[in-house]
Order: sequence, then C-alpha cells, then structure tokens
Amino acid sequence: MGKTDVLSQALQKKSQDILNVMELVSATKESLNEFRNKGWDSLLAQVKFFCEKHQIDMPDMNAPYTSTRYRPRKTDHHVTFEHFYRVDLFTITLDKQLHELNSRFNDQAMELLSLSSTLVSKEHPKVIKVDQICRLVEKYYPEDFTEQERIQLRYQLEIFNIDMTKNPKLSGVSTIADSCKGLVETQKRETYYLLDRVVRLILTLPVSTATTERGFSAMKIFKNRLRNTMTDDFLANNLVVYIEREIAENIDSKSVIDEFKDLKGRRAEL
Repeated sequence: MGKTDVLSQALQKKSQDILNVMELVSATKESLNEFRNKGWDSLLAQVKFFCEKHQIDMPDMNAPYTSTRYRPRKTDHHVTFEHFYRVDLFTITLDKQLHELNSRFNDQAMELLSLSSTLVSKEHPKVIKVDQICRLVEKYYPEDFTEQERIQLRYQLEIFNIDMTKNPKLSGVSTIADSCKGLVETQKRETYYLLDRVVRLILTLPVSTATTERGFSAMKIFKNRLRNTMTDDFLANNLVVYIEREIAENIDSKSVIDEFKDLKGRRAEL
C-alpha cells in the first residue's frame, strides 16, 4: 500500500497532468517489480523488529507450515513458514498489484498517454512533435476529425511551432492545461482551432475515464445478485440518479410528483 499510495492519491485528483501520470505509473510499476524481486529480506527484517519491539511471538520461519483452514496435504510437509509467507502471500500480492496496473494501463493506454504528452516536451519545450500528434489523431480520434482536417492539422502544427518560438506565453508552458490557456490568452484559439480541439480532447480524457470507472462501480452496487433480473431501462434510470446525485439533490420531490401529475393530465386530454 505504501508503494502505490502516491499513485492512488494522484489519480484521485480532479485535475491531473497526463505527462506526470504516465511517469508516475511507470515509476510505480518499476518500484513494485523491484520490491517483488529484492524486497523480501528487508520486509522480513522490519517485521522481526516490530515483533521484538511489541513482544509478539514470531513463528520459526524454517519450520514446516501447516494450514489451519484446510486438511494438510502431503506436499505441505515440504512447505516452510518462510516459503508460505514469501511465495503464497508476498509474491502473489505484488503480482496482483502489477497485474491490476498492467490491465488498467496497458500498452495501448500507455501509447495514448505517451503521444498526448508530446504536446509539452521536456527535452524541447519550444517544439511540438508534429508526426506524433498526427499519429495520435489518426489512431485514437478518427471520428473527431475529417480526412481534410487531419491534413490541415499538420500544417497548423508546423506553423504553430514557428509561432511558438516568438511568443513567450506559448513557449513557456509546462503542462497541457497551460497550453490550452495560452491559446486562449493569446487569442490564437480560432487560428489554431484544430490544435485547440486536440488539446481539449486530451484534457477531457482523465475525466471521461474516471466517469466510466465510477459508472461501472455504481452498476455493481445496483445490479447485484438480488437484483439480477433488473431490466436495462430501469437500471439506467437508477444509475443516472445515483451517478449524478449532486444534481439530483437539488431536485425537489414535490416538483417531480407535480410533473408526473401534469404528464398524466396531458395524456388524458389526448
């Protein structure tokens, strides 16, 4: 939990720079993998120190391990306490965490984040990588740009690279959000309208991803085993009220009842 705490806290923020997220995910994966391969001895030493400090009995790690939940098998006599805690708990727990990160941040997601981060380059802060931005649009946003707009986008990026070197408000940005603000402050948003569209699509990416995750979490709460026969329409209506509860809280129950009464009267007239 300590290894993933920084990443968890960062992902819960409402606003997040995509470049920092990508670097933080990679660093967390590397840290977990290194801890999995080399961290057992240091963890065991900390556990021994804690047990001695608080006078807690610690089992002999070389003694045979016997499960108290299941009937012992013949192979269990060859399993020591150290093997059980190291292989069956320590290693498996870290493997699950790495599998979760790899599932949520797979190669396709990391490529999307990597291409998105090229809008703000640390190595060359005054240069946008035109080819990678065009590849990003062609591969991940084909429905948001026509073929003619994708061709025009390349020309806009090439001109923007020249314009950016002469304007400190555009070249001094450090995040994608600052890049969006720079286009508005310099009144170049309409001039580079395709670039502005790319920036806004990238900025809404974390929001749309988090909204989808919350939607699936809410669906698990509503459609459990007891409500497995719930129809899709009824489920969707309940989820809208649950997910958008901040808006639903401002709706008066009396106004909803009056609305249904009026609707019934209009149907009677028809």
